[in-house]
Amino acid sequence: MNRNQKHILKFGEITIKDVPLVGGKNASLGEMYQKLQSQGVPVPNGFAVTATAYRDFLKFNKLDQTIRGVLKGLNTRNVRSLASKGAKIRSSILEGKMPEALEREILESYGQLSRTEGAAELDVAVRSSATAEDLPGASFAGQQETYLNIRGRTALLDAVKKCFASLFTDRAISYRVDQGFDQTRIYLSVTVQRMVRSDFGASGVMFTLDTDSGFRDVVLINAAYGLGENVVKGVVNPDEFLVFKPTLAKAKSPVISKNLGSKHLKMIYSSSPGRSTKNVEVAEADRNRFAITDGQAATLARWGVIIEQHYGKPMDMEWAYDGRIKKLFIVQARPETIHALVNPWSYEEYLIERPKISRIRSGLAGKVLAEGVAVGSKIGVGKARVILDASKIAEFKPGEVLVTEITDPDWEPIMKIASAIVTNSGGRTSHAAIVSREIGIPAVVGTGAATKQIRTGQLVTVSCAEGETGRVYEGKIKYRLRQVNLKSFRKPKTKIMMNVGDPVAAFDFSFVPNSGVGLAREEFIINDYIKVHPLALMNFSRLKDKKAKSQIQALTAGYPDKQKFFVDKLAYGIARIAAAFYPNDVILRFSDFKTNEYATLLGGEQFEPKEANPMIGWRGASRYYDPKFKPAFGLECRAVKKVREEMGLVNLKVMVPFCRTPEEGKKVLETMRQFGLSRGQKGLEVYVMAEIPSNVVDAANFCKLFDGFSIGSNDLTQLALGVDRDSDLVAHIYDERNVTVTRLIAELIKVAHKYKRKVGICGQGPSDHPDFAQFLVRAGIDSISLNPDSVLKTTLKILEMEKRMRR
Repeated sequence: MNRNQKHILKFGEITIKDVPLVGGKNASLGEMYQKLQSQGVPVPNGFAVTATAYRDFLKFNKLDQTIRGVLKGLNTRNVRSLASKGAKIRSSILEGKMPEALEREILESYGQLSRTEGAAELDVAVRSSATAEDLPGASFAGQQETYLNIRGRTALLDAVKKCFASLFTDRAISYRVDQGFDQTRIYLSVTVQRMVRSDFGASGVMFTLDTDSGFRDVVLINAAYGLGENVVKGVVNPDEFLVFKPTLAKAKSPVISKNLGSKHLKMIYSSSPGRSTKNVEVAEADRNRFAITDGQAATLARWGVIIEQHYGKPMDMEWAYDGRIKKLFIVQARPETIHALVNPWSYEEYLIERPKISRIRSGLAGKVLAEGVAVGSKIGVGKARVILDASKIAEFKPGEVLVTEITDPDWEPIMKIASAIVTNSGGRTSHAAIVSREIGIPAVVGTGAATKQIRTGQLVTVSCAEGETGRVYEGKIKYRLRQVNLKSFRKPKTKIMMNVGDPVAAFDFSFVPNSGVGLAREEFIINDYIKVHPLALMNFSRLKDKKAKSQIQALTAGYPDKQKFFVDKLAYGIARIAAAFYPNDVILRFSDFKTNEYATLLGGEQFEPKEANPMIGWRGASRYYDPKFKPAFGLECRAVKKVREEMGLVNLKVMVPFCRTPEEGKKVLETMRQFGLSRGQKGLEVYVMAEIPSNVVDAANFCKLFDGFSIGSNDLTQLALGVDRDSDLVAHIYDERNVTVTRLIAELIKVAHKYKRKVGICGQGPSDHPDFAQFLVRAGIDSISLNPDSVLKTTLKILEMEKRMRR
């Protein structure tokens, strides 16, 4: 028989060239089953019911004419009409009779698969596989149905027919219209695949890039307990792992970030008549631990890279862990369809024009109504429409903000006319997240209770432009959009580096032309991701503040060792920044909180003295070797050691702030050595901030201790001119262009270069004052580190200066 006329093809007979015959899903499964298992990528066995079988089923039941007639005059914007037409077609297919020859072939293949797997009647997954599925620019994933734990001849035949009918769900019909596909030229194949017993283990999805930024050097893995549908459909908030590709083969632990999801439900097998699966509550102890280990995440990432290299493009995969036989499997793989079409030379940035968030919360620029996981980096504005039931979607109007519990493909007709999406449940790889990226609108998912916090008709701004946390603001917040063409952008001789604090934003910032990070701030990570004073964690049992103790207990859920919580969170934050700019240098400044700032961290008041002038008090270097703080500094050293030696990010350098004398510098270096960080060992470089006049006056002796300097122009100006930079009364005197300051800077560069030490500067001065930037270039500064929003503007200015200087 001609291959194209076959009704059944086994995975061992299928390759990626068979998409027209078996659809994208089956073609990919067959390709991996045949060609990647030898490379260690396990794929459960199965077979495909071909598109030929589907066409013969339609022809046998004379459904071709029925479908054409029903779809005539289709308007997908009319939700009620779309629903009526879709229901009529599906009903006609389900009422159709399976041709005898086709039924026999399906059951024979099922019997062979069952015997191969050692079962009388094997439990299988039955999935749809459309012939235009998962093409670049057209993600059909989730458009048709999946049926799990299908066992027995009758159940299998019913599931196959249901898959046939699912080609005409409302969302699938609508999606094909939007993508320009002919409704009568898309055919369906069906996957019949051995079930992986992840109901006793875990499952999830995996992408070989960061789904928000498109950053290609990581593998993103979502994981939850039970069968995989809950993760795919966004029913649960899953765990999230980021694995760094460049160090995957050699690092002890290439996981550079992980976040614990709530995972409140898991899908398992059901023995109830008519129900093959059911959801059950997850025990609290299991919620508070990760569904898979770091080692399992690394294994999945390695398979993901193998699959990506085989196909030559970023991939979107589903995986499952069989808890009975303790084995991981890849159960699906398709091309990633969103970032594949993004122009890498176009940089787009949404910028909110408002006061700091702390002031927003007081109501000066819009109350925060809900927070969750940001999807993408855009901003959307519109009137909210809270919909709790899919039966109400016809009420939705174009341009509104959809607020709901979760979405599934049935919601897509209204999602594509929304200005933004907000959900109570789901993570960054949930249905709502995937669709919002594809149609280019912001989404905030996993808010917990947005449907109760936002009212229908309320004007809201949905912001995904502030890092990992997405926010829904009351009212319309002012913002602007900046777009830059990077194709003709070139780097100046003077290295342009960045000041980066937010680890989540680092992947986006990495696309801006740069030479690395001149200042990575620990304070942002500690303040926003850890939130607890390190000594409060180290002395948890002795904490006096009961309220703070309760908050810390909740924050550190899943961490019996409170110190490990600090080390891990800090390490993951640092690692994301170091990975984003790898292999360029990333210079991390050790913590530089003042006493009054440390006191605001949870549990901090018990460990911080009251100082009259914290700006020049117990800060920076003076804390690190002090017995009162030294153990806390040890946690910082442990985090740096983890990033460099376990994760393999050796591009990370460290910097000591506010080091008053060379003697103090020696004490800090010795303290670091005691905690396992020795300058020069394993290539570790240690820089020092030049922000005190003594750093310049005694620069020669500082050069003997450190590998380089970073000029902190804010503090240097303050201390050189004797000006309190926070005082409005003397603000008119504060100017880093003052001759005293520029002489100090010029002298430092001269001495440092004599000792072959690098000198950079971190601050807004070069951005705000072109003449100051010109002075720095003329003085021979090695690098200028800027806030990301001023890098492009300042780089252009420096290019002009360097051009004039060459004349």
